[in-house]
Amino acid sequence: MKTWQKLSSKKGRQASGSYLLDGWHLVEEAIQHHGHLHALIGTSEQLKLHATELPTGVPVFEITPEIAKKLSDLVTPQGIFAEVSLPKANRAPQFIHEGAWLFLDGIQDPGNVGTMVRTADAAGFAGVVFGQGSVDPYSPKATRAMQGSQFHIELASGDLLTWTAAFKENGINVYGTELNPAAVDLFTVNPEPAFALIMGNEGQGMQPALSAAASQNLYIPLVGEAESLNVAVAAGIAMFALTQG
Repeated sequence: MKTWQKLSSKKGRQASGSYLLDGWHLVEEAIQHHGHLHALIGTSEQLKLHATELPTGVPVFEITPEIAKKLSDLVTPQGIFAEVSLPKANRAPQFIHEGAWLFLDGIQDPGNVGTMVRTADAAGFAGVVFGQGSVDPYSPKATRAMQGSQFHIELASGDLLTWTAAFKENGINVYGTELNPAAVDLFTVNPEPAFALIMGNEGQGMQPALSAAASQNLYIPLVGEAESLNVAVAAGIAMFALTQG
C-alpha cells in the first residue's frame, strides 16, 4: 500500500516507472488498449463486479474500503485501481511528417492538461507534447481529466523550440496562440492534415521565443465582454477549427 501511495507524487512515479489509475473506466481503458499493467487492486465488491473483465496474467490484490480511501484523493472512490507503466520513450520530432499535434508550453493546472489531452483525442490529434514547466500528465487529477485518452494518442515531452524547428524543417506549420499585431483570426486559417498548435501558460501565455519561432500566431475573436478564455476551452476551439474548419 505504501508503494502505491507514493505514486501520487511525481517523484514516486518516476522512481517506480508507473502510475495509478483510479476508477473502473480508466482501468477498463488500460485493459482494452493494452496498457502495461503491473497490478490490479480493488475491494472485494469491485473485484467480484468486474471478475469476468479482468485480464489473466496480471497480479490482483484485494484491499479494504479503508485502504481504497488512502490510495485515492476522491471523497468516495469506487475502490478499483490499476498500476500502469509510464511510457518509456518519446518519438523524435524530426521523424514526424503527419498528423495534428498539440504543444503545451508551461500549462500548470492538471485539470486543464487532462482536458486538453482528452479534447485532442476527440479532435483526432496524433499526439500532445509537454514542454518545460508543464504539469505531469500522470498525476491523479490529470489522469481523471484525460479519461483514458492517454491510451489513444501519443504523449511526449521535450523542448518545444526543438520540436517547432523540426516540424518547420519537415514542412509542417506550427501555430502559436497569441493576440498581437501580426496574429491572424483563427477562423480564417484553412484546415491542414499536419500541423502543430501551441498553447501557452494560463497566466503568462507563450514564451516569447516560441511566439517568434511559430509559423504564424493566431487569435480567437471574442464578441462578448470577457477579456479571455480558459486555456483548455481556447485549445478546444482552436483544435476543432484547425482540423474540421
